[in-house]
Amino acid sequence: MRIHNLFTDASGESHFRDIQVEWVEETPAGKLSTRLPATGIIFRHVPPTYDLDWHPAPRRQYIINLDAGVQITASDGESRVIGAGEVLLVEDTTGKGHLSRAVAGTLRHCIFVPLDEP
Repeated sequence: MRIHNLFTDASGESHFRDIQVEWVEETPAGKLSTRLPATGIIFRHVPPTYDLDWHPAPRRQYIINLDAGVQITASDGESRVIGAGEVLLVEDTTGKGHLSRAVAGTLRHCIFVPLDEP
């Protein structure tokens, strides 16, 4: 299972990398990872006109798209469409940040799972 990860390097540029989930247990119901720390859950409704200029992430958090995708562009120029059912870990809380915009003019519902205290 892949998690998209957006992070900032020492010069303030944001970049993508992929993180693979490590499975530590296998049960009749499926494979499990270790329990990861989180500080809450936020539900978000994003309009189909969403188009946000350069911004850093407000906090380290997982973003889980439920029913539509989002296009994210890192400051190094790489652009990815994070689709429905995919997970993005944003850690670019400093520097130039990234661009975010709706894809296909579609309403999106997603879940934010913050990793840092509010």
